[in-house]
Amino acid sequence: MSDTMPDRLSATPGSPFYDEALLEKGIGIRFNGEERTNVQEYCISEGWVRLAVGKTLDRKGNPMTIKVSGKVEAWIKGPEGDSAGEAGKE
Repeated sequence: MSDTMPDRLSATPGSPFYDEALLEKGIGIRFNGEERTNVQEYCISEGWVRLAVGKTLDRKGNPMTIKVSGKVEAWIKGPEGDSAGEAGKE
């Protein structure tokens, strides 16, 4: 498997964009310049993320989300959990 990120990825197992092998490697998401940890789904080409809202669940047991538009960057975190995008920042 290559280290290129898919254009769209979801953390919900029922989604057609779910990829368990990729999620196990660890994914880093930067949205509008800020690293986010509550992203449930993203689409780089369309420029949006779905963010979990608190601990609230929907009737199927999935986190309640809101869709927010902006600049999306995604990368695979290394084995130590380092963020690849932070290497050049000071």
